[in-house]
Amino acid sequence: MRIGGLASGIDTESIIKDLMQAERIPLNKLEQDKTKLEWQRDAFRDVNKLLSELDNMMLDMKLSSTYNSKMISSTQSDAVKATANAGASNGTYSINVSQLATSAINVSENELTLNQDQTLHEQGITEDVVFTTFDKEGNAQTHTYQINEGDKLSDLFKKINDDKDSPVRMTFDENANKVIMETTRTGKYNTKAENGIDNEIVFTDSFLTDSLHLSMSEEKGGENAKFTYNNAYETESRDNQYSLNGVTFQFYDTTDGNATLTVNNDVDASVENIMKFVDKYNEIVETINGSQQEEKYRDFPPLTEEQKKEMTEREIELWEEKAKSGLLKGESSLTNGLYNMRQSWYSSVNGEGAFSSLTEIGITTSNNYLDGGKLVVDESKLREALTEDPESVQKLFSNSSDGEDRGLINRLEDAVDITMAQISQRAGKATDTSLDNYTLGKRMKDIDSRITNFERRLELTEARYWRQFSEMERAISMMNQQSSMLMSNFGSGMAQG
Repeated sequence: MRIGGLASGIDTESIIKDLMQAERIPLNKLEQDKTKLEWQRDAFRDVNKLLSELDNMMLDMKLSSTYNSKMISSTQSDAVKATANAGASNGTYSINVSQLATSAINVSENELTLNQDQTLHEQGITEDVVFTTFDKEGNAQTHTYQINEGDKLSDLFKKINDDKDSPVRMTFDENANKVIMETTRTGKYNTKAENGIDNEIVFTDSFLTDSLHLSMSEEKGGENAKFTYNNAYETESRDNQYSLNGVTFQFYDTTDGNATLTVNNDVDASVENIMKFVDKYNEIVETINGSQQEEKYRDFPPLTEEQKKEMTEREIELWEEKAKSGLLKGESSLTNGLYNMRQSWYSSVNGEGAFSSLTEIGITTSNNYLDGGKLVVDESKLREALTEDPESVQKLFSNSSDGEDRGLINRLEDAVDITMAQISQRAGKATDTSLDNYTLGKRMKDIDSRITNFERRLELTEARYWRQFSEMERAISMMNQQSSMLMSNFGSGMAQG
């Protein structure tokens, strides 16, 4: 703690504080420069985030399902529904479900006498538990579970239920005091039925029969779904679903006669998919174009902490709004990137499809130059193109060939990837831990070094001021002492006279 002015009466601390404020002016300027670089870096990264979102959406814009979505109606939707991939043929399908696929299930015939709180060893049960299931080819698969000392019935059931190689689940019903043993899959797998046994879960284990009171003769279920397709093709499925010609039928119940399912193009979904992409593209155009139209306010540098203390939150907000304006103005990576993205839409696609330009499917660029090349969609014309020839719409957008028949989305992707790379080179990525990885970071690192050196000089300057004022105080103190001595001597001499 330093106390000045004892001899002179001067407020030394206030004077040095004012002097240091003047000395700090270049440091404040460095900190403001660094803050502005950080703002600029974050603004670049915000643009790259939008471009990344668009880049992800372009993956969907290459898929057939985006342009050729299917819509399926069912006359018995409570019994049969269906989904279809983009390659499925439009038309009507007849399905008659006579039997659903079921899981095999077996329940204890009598209540258990086992004590749930005691270990199985304490109740005289020490032998391994063994049962058999069957794979897809009908081959037997034996499952063995060792009963360890300390295992209770619940521990044994957990071993069985956690076994990923076994399609069997064991459950204890506390209300009925019985065990439920069932398959976790539907369908018939024991197709060979050796020795006349066609159960899905085969066992002779004494623990299962004597202690859990399970009997193979009590097994129910384990059947395949049975259905007739288009009044002619009778078949079965181990699951309650079946796929034909790109259509996957899902069975929920047996049908009352034939259920009719109709497959048509879902033009609404396709239009919605394209509109979402266009909206995201327009958002990026608006962001980049807006950044180039913002005015720069050079008289509004970033505020220092001292300045913020003297302002209200609203005043700080209004100030920083102007200080951040025009941060990206004139940045070539953005202006060139926006130009290249616009050019990707204008060029023609000379491929095998019926359409060679966006205008043919109802998509044009805005006539207002202030919009910066936003896309405008004539929804009725787009809907018409998707209804009549969705494959050609897809080829216009997503043909992956190089050259003149390269799809518009692929061309846009090329432009976006180049722009993102240039922005990353300038402003880095959010995951970057080093300032050395990008241009703005290197500039910030240089400023950090200069700030550190300047702060060290300020410490030396402040120490020098205190030494100088201390020397002044000592000099004044010595003069005061001498003055007192002289006054004392003069006073005593006059008294003697």
